[in-house]
Amino acid sequence: MMQDFSQLDANGRLRHLITLEGLDPALIRELIERARGYLCRPGELPPRGDDLRGWTVANLFAEPSTRTRASFELAALRLGADAVNLDVMLSSRVKGESIIDTIYTLQAMQVDVFVIRDAQPGIIEFVARHVAGHVSVISGGEAHISHPTQGLLDALTIQLHTGGFRDLVVTIVGDIRHSRVARSAHRALAALGVGELRLVAPEDMMPEPDEFAGARRFRSFDEGIELADVVMMLRIQRERIAGAAPTDVDHYHALYGLTAARLARARAQAIVMHPGPMNRGVEISSEVADGPQSVIREQVSNGVAMRMAILAQIAESRRRRAP
Repeated sequence: MMQDFSQLDANGRLRHLITLEGLDPALIRELIERARGYLCRPGELPPRGDDLRGWTVANLFAEPSTRTRASFELAALRLGADAVNLDVMLSSRVKGESIIDTIYTLQAMQVDVFVIRDAQPGIIEFVARHVAGHVSVISGGEAHISHPTQGLLDALTIQLHTGGFRDLVVTIVGDIRHSRVARSAHRALAALGVGELRLVAPEDMMPEPDEFAGARRFRSFDEGIELADVVMMLRIQRERIAGAAPTDVDHYHALYGLTAARLARARAQAIVMHPGPMNRGVEISSEVADGPQSVIREQVSNGVAMRMAILAQIAESRRRRAP
C-alpha cells in the first residue's frame, strides 16, 4: 500500500516543493519574506550566499524553458551550489532508461536537489517518493497541473506592488483550462486571502466547474477587468490542446487581448503580469507589455529571488535534520 506523501519532513520543515495545494499559508508568507532579502535594484550586483556550498542542483527539463531553468541555475550558483542542466528528452530516457534509473544515476553523483519539469502528471511526486532521504525534489512545472515556484514569485510580485492581498481584485485572463500557472496562482492567492479572484476566458478555455473554488467567472473581458488591481495574462497553450482548430488570432485579440483601452477599465494603479513567453498582438499588445503598468520583467527578476529563497529554505531544513 502506497504511503501518504508529504512535502515536509518529519519535523514539518520544507523538503520538497511539488505543489502549493495544502501548503501552510505561514510557510508561503515565510518564503515570500525570505525572497525579499534576495531582491536587488537593476544594475546592482545580485545578492549571494553560501547556503548551498558543496551542494549540486540538477535541472531536468523535459519541456522547453528559458525563465524557469535559467533562474534555477542562477539561484543555485548564487547560493554557492554546482548546477547541472539536462534536457532529459536527449538523455538516457531516449535510450530506454527509466526516469528512476536516471535519477539514481545522478543521485550517485551526489546530486542534492532535482528540479524537474515534465509533461506527464504525477512524475515529479513519483521521483520524490524514490529519492534518498537527504535529497529534495522541486517542481519546475508539471503538465497543466501546477507550477508552484511561479505561483510564489507571482505572489511576491503582487505583494511588492500592493502591500497585501485581502482587498485585492485579481483578474486572470486567457487559456486557464490548460494553465499550470493559473492553478498555482489560484492556490497561492487563496492561501494568502485574496479579496476576489476573477477568471476571464472563452468557454473552451475556461476550467472545469469544480476547479478554482471561490473564483468568479466571466466571458466578457471588459466586465472581468473592471476596477481590477492585478491583471494576469496567459498565452494559449497550443501544445496542450489536442486536435484543436487553429485560433483566429485577430478575433481572439479583439475579445481577450489586453490593450491600453481595455486596461483603462482597471484601477489606475493596476499592474499587468504575464508568466511568459508572450505572444504580442494575441493576448497582449506591445503598448501594454512595455508600458508603465507592466511588471513582466520584474516577475523574471523576482523569479530568481524566489527560487533562491526556496533552495535556501530546503538547505536550512536539511541542516536542522542533520544529527
